[in-house]
Amino acid sequence: MVKSDFSERRSAIHLLRSGLSPTEVAEKLHRSRGWVYKWRQRFFAKQRWEDLQDLSRAPKNHPNRLPEEVCRAIRQTRSELEAEAAQPDHLSYIGAEAIRARLKKKGVSPLPSISSIERVIAAAGMTRPRQRKEEHTAYPHLQPTQPHELVQVDIVPRFLPGGACVPCFNALDVVSHYPSGYQAASKCSAEAITFLLRVWRESGIPHFVQMDNESCFSGGTAHPAVLGKVLRLGLLVGIEVVFSPLYHPQSNGAVERFHQDYLQNVWDKSLLTNLAEVQQHSAIFFQQYRQSEHLAALAERCPTEVHFERPLRKLPDTFQLPKRLPLTVGKAHFIRLVSKEKKIAILNMSWEVPDAQPGRGVWATLEFTLSGARLRIYDTAPDAAQRKCLAEHPFPLKEQVQPLGKEFQRPVVPEKLWQRWLVRVTPHILQGRVAAWLSTMC
Repeated sequence: MVKSDFSERRSAIHLLRSGLSPTEVAEKLHRSRGWVYKWRQRFFAKQRWEDLQDLSRAPKNHPNRLPEEVCRAIRQTRSELEAEAAQPDHLSYIGAEAIRARLKKKGVSPLPSISSIERVIAAAGMTRPRQRKEEHTAYPHLQPTQPHELVQVDIVPRFLPGGACVPCFNALDVVSHYPSGYQAASKCSAEAITFLLRVWRESGIPHFVQMDNESCFSGGTAHPAVLGKVLRLGLLVGIEVVFSPLYHPQSNGAVERFHQDYLQNVWDKSLLTNLAEVQQHSAIFFQQYRQSEHLAALAERCPTEVHFERPLRKLPDTFQLPKRLPLTVGKAHFIRLVSKEKKIAILNMSWEVPDAQPGRGVWATLEFTLSGARLRIYDTAPDAAQRKCLAEHPFPLKEQVQPLGKEFQRPVVPEKLWQRWLVRVTPHILQGRVAAWLSTMC
């Protein structure tokens, strides 16, 4: 309220008390008679000067306000989740999504929205400040819309009392958030292959598998044009392996963030003294995570439900790893940064990209065919609507490329116009449901 308004109302009351009529007061103050009658009635009802203050204009009834018992349930659930988060073999998710999932299981009604929960816990002082994200070089990246399209793989090392290292292999489907893990005694290509075979048997063979440039994945740095065992294995089973940019873990961001959850829920809660204990506690975490509904991206569904709602191709249990992995028809990809000399480094060799801008990220595809191999460098990822080939080079091979086995060939499904439209306009979590409905009408 403006101070002069209150002073004017007091002046009106003083004039009325002095014997002036409402009409005379209105003329003197250049106000309407209705205004004088309003404040005369307001003041003389209780003879209190504070009644000349403006009243709150907020509505007295709030039809959308949460009942107090629901607010209490929100605060109590947050507290329960915080207490559980500190215990071994319990998930450490305390955000609004986790709270809503727990309230739903408790049968709380009305079930509050995510935004309402966030307001309640913020008002109760139970929130934590968000950390600002740093800006980084822009690299081309895949934009998967369905499960089984892209799985990111990475290793997070941890140490037992006494100094023994435990490499923890983690894999995460970027869309379904379905995780897989393997805790090994060493970090080598044989352990990496053991882990990947387990992932493909349990959660299916994806289109792309993205990983960093660890020697156990890339084949090391000793020889030029090296084609490591993991790359060969991917080609053998019809997977396109994607190697992230050098020294840029953000490109593998989904599994990097999952590492934090894994370490917080397994390693930070218990004193793990040997590999068997690590594997035991890790197995509990992975099982709980797969059934948890805390992920906002999954719209109150768990990773298992989203991951297995679509048909998937699993690696047959009868699959036998050959003694020597051959080169097979297929593709491998590399995300790289263009140097000042307009070159990129791939498989311990330098490749010119004269049409590229230094300091920008590019996408290189190494394609193996029965007649040899070629390296093509593009400005963006293969799932982009438009892309430009910046350079092309023959790739040296010392062995013959074999055809892809029939058991690993992907069925070719003609893409329909409505499918292209669906990918562009629909959030990925809804695309599976909408596609299933539209397919019944075609």
